[in-house]
Amino acid sequence: MTPLDYVNIVPALILGLIQGLTEFLPISSSAHLRIAGLVMPGAEDPGATFTAITQIGTELAVLLYFRKDIANILRSWFLSVFSRRRGAGRFLTPEQRVQARLGWFIIGGTIPIAVLGLVFQDTIRETFRSLWLIGAVLVIFGVLLWIADKAGRTDRVLADMKLSQGVSIGLAQALALIPGVSRSGATISMARALGFSRAAAARFAFLLAIPAVLASGLYETYSAIKDHITGEGAIPAIPFTWYEIGAATAVAFVVGLSVIAFLMNYLKKHSFLPFVLYRIVLGGTILVLLTMGVIQP
Repeated sequence: MTPLDYVNIVPALILGLIQGLTEFLPISSSAHLRIAGLVMPGAEDPGATFTAITQIGTELAVLLYFRKDIANILRSWFLSVFSRRRGAGRFLTPEQRVQARLGWFIIGGTIPIAVLGLVFQDTIRETFRSLWLIGAVLVIFGVLLWIADKAGRTDRVLADMKLSQGVSIGLAQALALIPGVSRSGATISMARALGFSRAAAARFAFLLAIPAVLASGLYETYSAIKDHITGEGAIPAIPFTWYEIGAATAVAFVVGLSVIAFLMNYLKKHSFLPFVLYRIVLGGTILVLLTMGVIQP
């Protein structure tokens, strides 16, 4: 690797760091990557494809951190589905029945974002990446997170969840197709509004994101490789090489793992208020700079 290669990889590593730091905090990783592009060489938007691929790294962190939860959910779900004919399903323990239901809730909650992501993929790549929209939703959904975190019951655990609630949280996750909303922010806000504790809301939000984020990242990877091979123009160009994207994804994995551990411990005693204030300040700053013409949308 030449000295020039080292220089070129620095922006990718910085973006990977930002992805890892912001994916799980309710402040929107896609918005931060879009904003970071303003100060990168060439002031170029990293793009939705780069964002989706590097999110594979952060979701691998989720798989590692919640590996026991995921194993229990998968095992219980398979037992509940494939053992019915033999009657073994009735021997599931109460805890296994809860885990099996969570498996169904995750499936049901993934459908909205899967459908809307496919239908509006062109809009997501272009219109939704406007800084006007990003600045506005950072503020709006910051306020909604604060309201949801303060209002209503806060004592429900995942064992109390019903299918309708899982689907409702899934519908909230679909809003994260708009940069600035925040996947974790939207799903946690809905879960909090439905009366779930902060820890339970965050746990389900992270588990719910796994199928959608991994599917999106793998699809974008496949599409980008296909586009590169065929020379078709369907997928926007990525301003980084595959080596740089791989390095950014690795950084996102390592940093993301630390952030998950931090947030799950933080939520035991603290509220989302610092993240709410940060969103409002960041979104407001973007809107002011756009209004003054300092930055372009």
